[in-house]
Amino acid sequence: MSAETHHRTGNDASAPPALVYVIEDDADVARLVLTALRDFGFACEVFGTGGAVLRRLQFEKPDLCIVDLGLPDMDGLDLMRRIAAASSAGVLILTGRGHTADRVMGLELGGDDYVTKPFESRELVARVRSILRRRGAAAGSAPGQRRYANFLGWRIDCAANVLRAPDGSEHLLGTAETQVLRCFVERPHQILTREQLMGERDLSPTDRSIDVRISRLRKKIEPDPHEPAIIKTVYGAGYLFAADVSWE
Repeated sequence: MSAETHHRTGNDASAPPALVYVIEDDADVARLVLTALRDFGFACEVFGTGGAVLRRLQFEKPDLCIVDLGLPDMDGLDLMRRIAAASSAGVLILTGRGHTADRVMGLELGGDDYVTKPFESRELVARVRSILRRRGAAAGSAPGQRRYANFLGWRIDCAANVLRAPDGSEHLLGTAETQVLRCFVERPHQILTREQLMGERDLSPTDRSIDVRISRLRKKIEPDPHEPAIIKTVYGAGYLFAADVSWE
């Protein structure tokens, strides 16, 4: 199998099934995840340790990794860092940890979403599909087509997830960050709801994923992240991107 990631969706009959790595040391949980994903047309491989999946990543790149934070050989957050360094795969955090700090840290490190144990199989599949849809959108819909958005001296390459600063330095964005920034640059000076930015219709009021992504973007592009002038909060409504944008 080619090591290239093709942004497969898992339910497109004209494309190969999306490849999902499940990194979970609990055999019962791994079996449940595997069954749910295969029932919906995904190709899956299961790994019981972080070391095993890192060795496999040298030869094959998945579309998405489902990472349990409590692994026997390494911390799941450390594994997320190493997966990001070795591939462009999306990451869904699967955790039994009840602490909000762990989930927030996982999102800060580039995780696209998280599911807590115990979980409903259909919710897991829905979140996997949502991540893959966002990754497909961030990669661009037309083969070979690249679009660049420019604002305030910044430039975002929506196909490569690369943000170039006015001083020429480049930042590799996570898929989730790119999706949010793309939403902003496509609709500047408009109030966008949390649901629009996340690409989900029924977002839980307690879901703080978008807040974490907004915070990460502000730290990159705002002169003062604590007094944002580019990504503005519109209380009770959403967020607004207060910059002119040009495309090439």
